[in-house]
Amino acid sequence: DYPGAPPANLRAGSLVFTPPNRPLQGRDISQWWVFTLGANWRHPLGRKSSIGAILDHPVVHVAYSDAKAYTEWAGKDLPTEAEWELAARGGLEQAEFAWGEELVPVGKHMANTWQGSFPIENMMEDGYERTSPVKSYPPNGYGLYDMIGNVWEWTSDYWSVRHAEPAA
Repeated sequence: DYPGAPPANLRAGSLVFTPPNRPLQGRDISQWWVFTLGANWRHPLGRKSSIGAILDHPVVHVAYSDAKAYTEWAGKDLPTEAEWELAARGGLEQAEFAWGEELVPVGKHMANTWQGSFPIENMMEDGYERTSPVKSYPPNGYGLYDMIGNVWEWTSDYWSVRHAEPAA
């Protein structure tokens, strides 16, 4: 997948979110996403980390091809972006957020999101520095948990202002 890359650079690992400890210089994401040897879904922060204490958290470091292979194995498919959006909204059509009009209604966080100046300071007002356990927040109107925040999700297509009409 990386023609011309030096063989020494072709080693197993993944990008790990690492908040910078210095002022940012421009918009280069390598200031907060650091390639870490040995980082993968079983070792989310690198070789010396494990998922043992976070088995109830969502999986991270999963490539599109991994997600696609899993859905095929399960006899399912990844949702389209429009399907995911419909499910994430839980029946609310015009609300600002998937749970209503306020980001933090009555001071209660409804999803694991960043609080503070990204990517330098996460004030962890929701109690989580990184991912949160599944079902840490109430389900949406369709009974689905954690559709917003926590981790990025794979869909079978890209976001678009206009989606194709479903086949009849």
